[in-house]
Amino acid sequence: MRARWLTGLLAALVMTASACSSGEGVDVDGEGGSGGGGNQLVAAIAAEPDQLDPHVTTAYASFQVLENVYDTLVMPDENLEMQPALAESWETSEDQLSWTFELREGVSFHNGDAFTADDVVYSYNRIIDEELSNAYRFSSVKEVEAVDDQTVEITLTQPTPNLLALIGGFKGMAIVHQENVESGEVKNNPVGTGPFSFGSFTPGDSIVLQANPDYWGGAPEIGSVKYTFVPEPTVALANLQSGQVHWTDNLPPQQVESLQGDDSMELGVVPSNDYWYFATNQARAPFDDPRVREALAWAVDREAVTEAAKFGLATVNQTAIPEASQWYYDYAPYSHDPDKARQLLKEAGVQNLTIDFMVTNEYPETVSAAQVMADQLGEVGVKLDIRTEDFATWLDEQAKGNFDAFMLGWLGNIDPQDFYYGQHHSKGANNYQGYSNPEVDQALDQAGRETDEQRRKELYDQAVKMIVDDNSYTYLYNPDVVQGWSPDVAGYNVRSDRAIRFSGVSLGS
Repeated sequence: MRARWLTGLLAALVMTASACSSGEGVDVDGEGGSGGGGNQLVAAIAAEPDQLDPHVTTAYASFQVLENVYDTLVMPDENLEMQPALAESWETSEDQLSWTFELREGVSFHNGDAFTADDVVYSYNRIIDEELSNAYRFSSVKEVEAVDDQTVEITLTQPTPNLLALIGGFKGMAIVHQENVESGEVKNNPVGTGPFSFGSFTPGDSIVLQANPDYWGGAPEIGSVKYTFVPEPTVALANLQSGQVHWTDNLPPQQVESLQGDDSMELGVVPSNDYWYFATNQARAPFDDPRVREALAWAVDREAVTEAAKFGLATVNQTAIPEASQWYYDYAPYSHDPDKARQLLKEAGVQNLTIDFMVTNEYPETVSAAQVMADQLGEVGVKLDIRTEDFATWLDEQAKGNFDAFMLGWLGNIDPQDFYYGQHHSKGANNYQGYSNPEVDQALDQAGRETDEQRRKELYDQAVKMIVDDNSYTYLYNPDVVQGWSPDVAGYNVRSDRAIRFSGVSLGS
């Protein structure tokens, strides 16, 4: 095999639930697309999107699709530097309290409606007014105003040095079509301005996107993309090797090293900014006792968990941000110490503890890791009752607080605020574990408006030390991005932020 072991900068996203209604299947294999002579690229992804509203979903499976349907004002390039997208240029006022964006002319939504500044205002105000999961990204925004059809002004209450990353880091900040949203169609028939338009959704099977011939960045070379849902990694690999699919990111980690000798595919591996962790429900006893959470942190052998889950394709880390990042904080207070764990449980008056531990079979590493942790926690008298759910149910249970503990990961992080604010601020939209520490809130709030980079890092370091000490999350590892594709695929690049972009891809015979 022609293996590409890539290196790169870091980054990576994200994960919510709701069922999608069925759609009529369409035959776009060989016809029905405008680019690439109708060629269809078939991609195998591990999970089925919960829904396709970019402002509501937090599921990575959804964003694998939505990356190609929607645009943001700015977007990260392969080095995670923000570049023009729907906004061609921008400038800031001297006091840094006003950002003015000049929009790209001649852009249309997939239904033919013209894109204007009003669409930006609507999209951002929707997130703010409805207090959706990304509303925290606008915490310093005073007003979003359409100066004219091609100009948007964002007025801030305080300097926000990371504004571009906040509004452009991933498609959860997409510019949506108002009528599409208000009709409710956005959940299963989204309308964007991206390189591909929505074609069909067959629940339990696939989603098809059609090439957008009028895309402002140039029409895609392929006619369509078909996402098939293949939760079992060995099946996804077999489908790739046999030519049934052209691309997948669902490869069995234990086989990745041996795949270097497989001429039927190409392999890309890069470091990521993803992080995986487990968290306990602090609204339930005894997990409201920090000694119990700390005991679990001492009981876990991170090296063994990481090896079982990723087979060498990850780096153990007790904080969220990976070591190669300028924002990394070297803090690792825990080791595998069952005796210390037992002592803390004894001090907390806890014995014969059984934990309802939620994982999802659509991310098999959570199951593998949980099985190893069950043995480790068993050493200290804690029984891990592993509950395996499909991902949509997992997300729904998380949102309702129906768990003792769970394991999962966050992807798509670029700015430090992405790693910590939504998950650990007491008002964070994704703080499902119910963590609250006023000092953490204060540090995160200050860091978000600090313009001096060194001081900003100091504030994040302060916050993460408390987060780790309190075990709001018990961090485990940073995985690599591993993807495989057919030799017939040209122009595809693995990205450290896991953004799956097919607009520049072509297919050979």
